[in-house]
Amino acid sequence: MSDFADSYLGGLRRLVGSRLLLVPGTRVVVTDAVDRILLEQRSDFRLWGLPGGVPDAGEDITACAIREVREETGLRIRDPVPFGFASAPEHETWAYPNGDRCHYFTLLYAARAEPGPLRVPGGENLDLAWFDAQDLPDLLPVMARTLAAYRRWRETSAFQML
Repeated sequence: MSDFADSYLGGLRRLVGSRLLLVPGTRVVVTDAVDRILLEQRSDFRLWGLPGGVPDAGEDITACAIREVREETGLRIRDPVPFGFASAPEHETWAYPNGDRCHYFTLLYAARAEPGPLRVPGGENLDLAWFDAQDLPDLLPVMARTLAAYRRWRETSAFQML
């Protein structure tokens, strides 16, 4: 679902308003054939982040990661690999500009993108771009933590708990 108002989370928001919600989610480090990282400039915070989102009703978490990357970027990924889990409230509790609050419990994935054009669908994102890992733009702090965990995972193969 690309329309927030019709999504499961959008329906919950109509029922509970801006109260804190505990939400499962995904965040995906998508790389290309030369190991650049795909980032999206978010329309809510105006900073850069990683694709990801919240499962639809009846959807498993891996299918969510694949769908969210496709919806947010136009790219396909196959066989995303879990590399970490993020749930620390001091980092994973988000206060959005509209007042909504969510504490996310996020499975972190790594995936290689299939070749194809980037597509900015509008709404959630202002821009999409590939970046070299040593030349990243201003990131949301939680995204910087995720990328640091991704680097540790690549170096050690150890599942990362954030």
